[in-house]
Amino acid sequence: MDERFDSGSFRALIIEHERATPGGLLYDWLDGRHAEVENLRIDVDDREVDPTGYDLVVPLGSESAAYDDAIPWIEREKRLLARAADADVPILAICFGAQLLARVLGGRCYRAEASEIGWLPVRTRDAQLVPEGPWFQWHFDTFTVPEGATALAETDLGPQAYVIGRSLGVQFHPEVTSAIVKAWVRGYRHDDGADRDGLELDALLRETHERAESARESSRRLFDTYLERVARLMRRERVDA
Repeated sequence: MDERFDSGSFRALIIEHERATPGGLLYDWLDGRHAEVENLRIDVDDREVDPTGYDLVVPLGSESAAYDDAIPWIEREKRLLARAADADVPILAICFGAQLLARVLGGRCYRAEASEIGWLPVRTRDAQLVPEGPWFQWHFDTFTVPEGATALAETDLGPQAYVIGRSLGVQFHPEVTSAIVKAWVRGYRHDDGADRDGLELDALLRETHERAESARESSRRLFDTYLERVARLMRRERVDA
């Protein structure tokens, strides 16, 4: 006997916040699940979007801070996420998205004591859903897990994953590709090319390239397990080998 996933047909809304933080591997995975995908660039599209028309909402990372109410679009996104949560629409929230969802649900977002950048392990309480990694991290802020949520993973600096209802928030970046990391590194360097904050950025790029295939597989397993176990949008079937 073998196993296969049957996801049927579902609609996904992907919320991107700027050109520099695209969906990467997430789009490849959704394509493989035959999902109908709509992209919302919330920083340039000022529509009020009704999330109840979708089966999955995915707010991605951002260069902005989830606690910065001066961001023109942040109240709109908070309303969208609150409405999705109230309607039990599954949310897969990544980095900034996980921070903002936690805030919407009553948690607190704030500047972390230090940044987390690079391929870092996490301490996990549910390795089937959130393996220990290493996962790619690139963030300067952190958050508190909202009341009613279950913390699943953490590092010394703060939470790394939580589940609440049919939603999952992760602080790390399962969606990144080598091209995305290369763009982030290029934007992070000083004009003179020196690395900042003691980061060995060329080494980070090499490691990202070396981990590309294993990272893709880890991300696919996380996305599939989330869809099956938490969002309950996918079932596992046994078939004859």
